[in-house]
Amino acid sequence: MEYYIADSAVFIMGVGIEPHRIITIPSVINELKSNEASMRFELARESGARVEMPEDSFRKSVLDIANKTRDAEELSATDIDILSKALEYGNEAVLFSDDYAVQNVAEVLGIKVMPVVQKKIRDVLQWEKECTGCRRRFDTGEVCEVCGCTLKKRRKRKI
Repeated sequence: MEYYIADSAVFIMGVGIEPHRIITIPSVINELKSNEASMRFELARESGARVEMPEDSFRKSVLDIANKTRDAEELSATDIDILSKALEYGNEAVLFSDDYAVQNVAEVLGIKVMPVVQKKIRDVLQWEKECTGCRRRFDTGEVCEVCGCTLKKRRKRKI
């Protein structure tokens, strides 16, 4: 049986998926700000949705890949946990998320991804930073080490 690993967008947007197959993580609940989203979550939970913490061992794999694709700066702790939970369930999991950085890392990890309301990513990308002044390129950072201008995220290549 496939399980639906649900990011907060599932409850915020009210996607009609089978509640007894939904698994989410505790920090997703904290992202539900509206009464409607909270109510959708509670209804799903009463109908069999589960809330589980991801195992720590899967976080390392997620972080390793996020660092390789250079999506790590974009991912919140919740994003890392939701990816870890999906990785934990392996081939039985479908991750529902509209976050492009989450989708990018999930694709590299071999996790099936379904967008909630946005379009799904077409290509898996690796990112780099480019200086807005001298145009030098860096793997990480916010300020150019050479001229001091800000760095802007740009696509390095498709993976």
